[in-house]
Amino acid sequence: MSVTITMPQLGETVTEGTILEWIKQIGETVSEDEIIVEISTDKVDTEVPSPAAGVLSEILVAAGETVEVGTAIAILTGGDDSGSETADDAPVAEAVPAVVEVEVTEAKPTPPAPVAASPQPAVAAVPGGDTSRRGVVSPVVRKLAAERGLDLAMVPGSGEGGRITRKDVETFISSGAAISQAPPATPAPTPPPPMPAGAGSDVQEIPRLRQRIAANMRSAKDTAAHVWTSVEVDFENVERVRQNHRAGFKAAEGYSLTYLPFIARATMDALHAYPVVNSQFDLDANSWTFNRFVNLGIAVDLNQTGLVVVNVNGADSMTLKGLARNMRSMAVAARDSKVGPDDLTGYTFSITNPGPFGSFMSAPIIPVPNAAILSTDTVTKRPVVVELPDGSDAIAIRHVGYLGLSWDHRVFDGSTAVLFLDRIKKNLESWDWEQELS
Repeated sequence: MSVTITMPQLGETVTEGTILEWIKQIGETVSEDEIIVEISTDKVDTEVPSPAAGVLSEILVAAGETVEVGTAIAILTGGDDSGSETADDAPVAEAVPAVVEVEVTEAKPTPPAPVAASPQPAVAAVPGGDTSRRGVVSPVVRKLAAERGLDLAMVPGSGEGGRITRKDVETFISSGAAISQAPPATPAPTPPPPMPAGAGSDVQEIPRLRQRIAANMRSAKDTAAHVWTSVEVDFENVERVRQNHRAGFKAAEGYSLTYLPFIARATMDALHAYPVVNSQFDLDANSWTFNRFVNLGIAVDLNQTGLVVVNVNGADSMTLKGLARNMRSMAVAARDSKVGPDDLTGYTFSITNPGPFGSFMSAPIIPVPNAAILSTDTVTKRPVVVELPDGSDAIAIRHVGYLGLSWDHRVFDGSTAVLFLDRIKKNLESWDWEQELS
């Protein structure tokens, strides 16, 4: 009997994966559900278990290669001899993520110095002459080629059917052949050499999570037209209710009642009032999606080793207590590395909460294709002018904080941003929060 293992669907929006490491090697015996390979997607690194017992007889996709979901990556033979299956009948691995790694590192090869390039043919030769998959190019390959200004027609493809892999592009760049493609241009100033590592310096490889964060943040800044707007909020109304229920809430739930659930609850109402803020915008695809629900993304700090955004599905249908519970459980799961790819995707609007760390005002980066992200900063006591019942003014000590909105000016304009923030502000300052906790 043989079993074909394919690239699993590691999340609803995941279309491809990269082989990080084969835990088992050719000829080794594998037990059912034993970890056989580690795969990376654009969200997480995942250890994938074997769907059956047997001997790993073939590895079809080498470490470092990126392939689409459903692509055959390995063959198991042996195991249950009670029957046999053809390749077409072989079961497909539908692995459930076992562990989400957040600190996996991978050394990136340093390209050698360019050498003189020989003239290239109009279309690169393909081993074996098979070009059936020549046009199937992964986003990773397209991005790498775009960054280096490469014409992919010049790159030989070593993958199945002439498919160009990331390794092919890196080899092409390292060979110096890419230089011949570059159009004449004014030479750029030579950058200064990097500072040598001196005594006490610690040079490290960049962890995979930090690589993903860096790529995603740079892509978001290059895509969205970032604008930032903020409002000052009087949290005195919230603070009174929070103090009244502080002890009872912690006794019942096991954790403290913070400002974040109040802000999230007020935000759900504002998103329904201004649905464009909850929309998703894709200019390249000429697609603008207006969501009738709110999946709330919450940024979670992983003890200063990185940051992920977890998804609270259907947040607009939850009470204040429900929001508090779900945000708490997802944050704990993220810090314990117990979230899967689907837990990190699908949010339509997100909140980042640097306030507990002492921030005054923050301007976060928008997680495109979302249209905006809200930041919640420190709430502290400040002297403010308040209007008394008789219409006179007085100075009072109040709990005051700031809410900031980073928004994409391609999607909506300043009036919407201010009205949206003002709606959240008025909700926080005027709602009957007691009934929310009763």
